[in-house]
This record gives sequence, C-alpha cells and structure tokens, in this order.
Amino acid sequence: MNAKTYSVREGEIERRWFVVDATDQTLGRLASKIARVLEGKHKPAYAPHLDTGDHVVVLNAGRIRVTSDKLESKLYVRHSGHPQGYKEESLGHLLARRPEEVIRRAVKGMLPRNRLGTQQLRKLKVYAGPDHPHRSEEHTSELQSLAYLVCRLLL
Repeated sequence: MNAKTYSVREGEIERRWFVVDATDQTLGRLASKIARVLEGKHKPAYAPHLDTGDHVVVLNAGRIRVTSDKLESKLYVRHSGHPQGYKEESLGHLLARRPEEVIRRAVKGMLPRNRLGTQQLRKLKVYAGPDHPHRSEEHTSELQSLAYLVCRLLL
C-alpha cells in the first residue's frame, strides 16, 4: 500500500474545451459553474495551488437572464482616481453596450484574487453571438459539455 498523497504535476494536467450556450441562463448560477470549471474543481486531480482547470467558451452572452429588477438596480462602479472620476453603470446598460463584460466580471468575482486567478480567467472566452473563432480547437460539443457541466456540478 502506498501511503503517499498523489499530487498532480504541471505537465500531467489535461485541458479540455467546453462550449456553453448562455441563452436564458441565470447570470450568477452560470458564472459559478464556469468558475468551478476554470479552477479545475470538477477534476479528481484538483490542487488549490495549481491551475488544473479547463478552457470555457461562452456563446450568446447577450441573451443572459437575470432575476428581479437587477437590470436597473445592479450597478457596476469604478473610479479613475482623478477628482470627479466616479462612474457607475447599470447592468442593463452594460449588457446592451458590452454583453461579454457582464459574464467576465461575474466569473472574475468568483475566482481567487491573485496571479492564479488571473491565469484561470485567461482561459475564459466570452462572445455575444453564436459564433466563435475557436473551431480549430478540439472541444466537446455544446450539448455534451452542457450535460457534463450540469451532471458534474449539480451533484
């Protein structure tokens, strides 16, 4: 019997591509599932100090759904650092202007706030429409990846 704990090495990490359709999906629920896949928590070889996650391609970001009156009440706030540099924008306005940014910000808030989280966020590709340039990448089909995400993450 081997009493040593197995730790995955950087070269042994196998990356997959998942294509997710965001049409009529709730923003926060979808973002938490995506963050889980980006971190690699759905794999048995998960290690909190390594980037063991997979690539995720999100399509139809402009057709995401939110509950309640969040389109008007949820605000994204930033400050330039200059006097009177305070800017705020509602979710509805940002969704109309840059729908990819809405999903990216939601997922970013669920990842670690360090270099590892930045590295994991780079594996997220979000597109407003149904087309994406990653056709040459070997990825699972949309239905297969969605079924995989639902089965693995909701259990």
